[in-house]
Amino acid sequence: MSRARQPPLVTGISPNEGISWTKVTIRGENLGTGPTDLIGLTICGHNCLLTAEWMSASKIVCRVGQAKNDKGDIIVTTKSGGKGTSTVSFKLLKPEKIGILDQSAVWVDEMNYYDMRTDRNKGIPPLSLRPANPLGIEIDNFDQLKTAVVNLKKQANKKNEGSLAYVKGGLSTFFEAQDALSAIHQKLEADGTEKVEGSMTQKLENVLNRASNTADTLFQEVLGRKDKADSTRNALNVLQRFKFLFNLPLNIERNIQKGDYDVVINDYEKAKSLFGKTEVQVFKKYYAEVETRIEALRELLLDKLLETPSTLHDQKRYIRYLSDLHAPGDPAWQCIGAQHQWILQLMHNCNSLLHSPMLDLESDVRPSPIGHLSQTASLKRGSSFQSGRDDAWRYKAPQQVVFVEKLTKLVVSQLPNFWKLWISYVNGSLFSETAEKSGQMERSKKNARQRQNDFKKMIQEVMHSLVKLIRGALLPFSLREGELRQYGGWEMKAELSGQWLTHVIQTVRLSSESLTALEIPNDMLQIIQDLILDLRVRCIIVTLQHTAEDIKRLAEKEDWVVDNEGLTSLPSQFEQCIIHSLQSLKTVLDCKPGEASVFQQQKTQEDVCQLSIGIMQVFIDCLEQLSTKPDGDIDTSHLSVDVSSPDLFGSIHEDSSLSSEQRLLIALSNCRYLERHTFLNIAEHFEKHGFQGVDKITQVSMESLKELDQRLFEMYIEFKADPIVGSLEPGIYAGYFDWKDCLVPTGVRNYLKEALVNIIAVHAEAKLEICALRDTVAIYLTPESKSSFKQALEALPQLSSGTDRKLLEELLNKFKSSMHLQLTCFQASSSAMMKT
Repeated sequence: MSRARQPPLVTGISPNEGISWTKVTIRGENLGTGPTDLIGLTICGHNCLLTAEWMSASKIVCRVGQAKNDKGDIIVTTKSGGKGTSTVSFKLLKPEKIGILDQSAVWVDEMNYYDMRTDRNKGIPPLSLRPANPLGIEIDNFDQLKTAVVNLKKQANKKNEGSLAYVKGGLSTFFEAQDALSAIHQKLEADGTEKVEGSMTQKLENVLNRASNTADTLFQEVLGRKDKADSTRNALNVLQRFKFLFNLPLNIERNIQKGDYDVVINDYEKAKSLFGKTEVQVFKKYYAEVETRIEALRELLLDKLLETPSTLHDQKRYIRYLSDLHAPGDPAWQCIGAQHQWILQLMHNCNSLLHSPMLDLESDVRPSPIGHLSQTASLKRGSSFQSGRDDAWRYKAPQQVVFVEKLTKLVVSQLPNFWKLWISYVNGSLFSETAEKSGQMERSKKNARQRQNDFKKMIQEVMHSLVKLIRGALLPFSLREGELRQYGGWEMKAELSGQWLTHVIQTVRLSSESLTALEIPNDMLQIIQDLILDLRVRCIIVTLQHTAEDIKRLAEKEDWVVDNEGLTSLPSQFEQCIIHSLQSLKTVLDCKPGEASVFQQQKTQEDVCQLSIGIMQVFIDCLEQLSTKPDGDIDTSHLSVDVSSPDLFGSIHEDSSLSSEQRLLIALSNCRYLERHTFLNIAEHFEKHGFQGVDKITQVSMESLKELDQRLFEMYIEFKADPIVGSLEPGIYAGYFDWKDCLVPTGVRNYLKEALVNIIAVHAEAKLEICALRDTVAIYLTPESKSSFKQALEALPQLSSGTDRKLLEELLNKFKSSMHLQLTCFQASSSAMMKT
């Protein structure tokens, strides 16, 4: 909060005494921040605000009015500091009054005839002045009465002297009359009575005429000077009395240049109330000049109001000025229309990004969530997403993303002021108290109610332009052909990846939240929610498509390193790739307030289900490709010692390569693990993230996996049976056997004996190996596992001869002796378990 200003303090006045209308200079502290801040000024109890001229916070110039008190304080009142105090006083002197016919050696100050607008009845016309008090004082006691008698005697002497002076001034006239009478008398004596009567009459007439002419000449000059003096006096009185109007055009021009529009409006209101309906021609002339200047001011303020860009504060200020000046039309609505067109123009100008190169986000000084995205959001989908990618992508953003950011930032920065301007227009807060008193506020509210539909169309047009511009950049297939020509132009740009679409969705969501906070009706913002829904669906589709492409490349990363469970890292990589993909979609799948589920549409459910099934099928095809890959195409230089161990694959350590049978066995082991663990885990993650049709995805994937497992098993059996079939076929067809030339058989041929020996060897080795495994893990066997070993041994031919059983026992003892160190680990483990 700003600190309150101190009340005004008057510390000096110059001069400190004088008659009414004396010009004085007041000095002090905190005398106001400007002319409009000064709201009161009294000297000796008289209001002097009308003649006050604010110079600075420490100086005010004014004229002393007709005060009631002879001596009093100087009180200054301001808006910012309130009513002040004074440390000095002013003494009001009574002026000597001079009648209209009294002679004076100095010019008579007629300021006491000034017509105060606040107290017009106190004006005194010059001809209504009464003669001065003949006593010269106010009588209160006997001593003063004596003084009054002396004054009366002095005035009587002055009157006698005045009469004598008047007679002296007319001596010439009396002398002429005396001469005329003497001449008449002499003529009468010389000519007789009859002749002289006519002559005397003529002479008297001449004398009277001459006296009349002389008097007329003398008094005409006096009266002329008096009339001229009265005219001059009246003219000066008028100029002084109405100098406000005569100086107003020039003052208006000066205040307009300084930007003091409030002062201009206040002066105009005063002039209009005083001279708006005057019939005096000179007043009409000057008032017409004032109206001309005010009309120019209206045009200037309207231009400033419609000028863009402009702050909401300036717009409200100009609208209030135009309202107080009674500007024609509706300036507030004109401003709203201009702002609407300007916002639309700025939005379409954002398309200039189409022709700009890739923007460097580090050079953008404005805060952007893109930089935050590159640091916080995990954009990896499994280990395949980490390789072959330069870190430079973190500092670059596709042009579509930059375009959407600029567009949404523009709308979020401009639309709030646009909306607040409309709200102020509706509730009438744009207008001053003067407009409220004149009924202009009510008319404005009525206009606002009539234009609600028009403003709603403006908001909808801005929202439609925003949505269509974003669709043109990110979802061009969702626009019609005509709209695509207007809002498109991004066809040559590559489609955004899932992570950038996620970022765009977050940007649009933030914009929607900002607009919702303005309390804009939801029906106007529904089109943005529809856009967010379409972006979310597109992001899921694109992410799943890219996930399928990443899974295709997993075949290149199979290293054939087998763990203790007989598995490679491929199933784990596949599962992690799916999990990371779903995690990257978490914010997209989550519904913000007011948003609908991304799976509410049946078509979206079907598309996502098919893409998910396709991802599972891609990995199944990847397994099949790896298991059937020719030997020459497999790089085994990186195989570990575990894989080349004779206990697992006895021949690998010799040539450092995997045979087809070994790859098939590893692939079968991976398939079994996928069926029992990986696919079920992935189904749980699908359900956790709200995917629909998970049962169908799992069922179709399991069926496809079982079919692959069956094919791989059949291939393995075929590989194992080929040596036996290969040994039988040459013997059967040796010598191109023909039944017509068949010889008498002499016994079973050797090829059959060899085949039987091979079969027996296979079964013998199997029996030996099963027994060795059973004895090794005997302490860990459960009833179920013991039953499995028993079934496996019963499926093999039984050893009927004692020699065979003895050989089996010897081979087992030899195995235990050669593997004593390894078997000790199992025994130690078992003893520890028994102790616990």
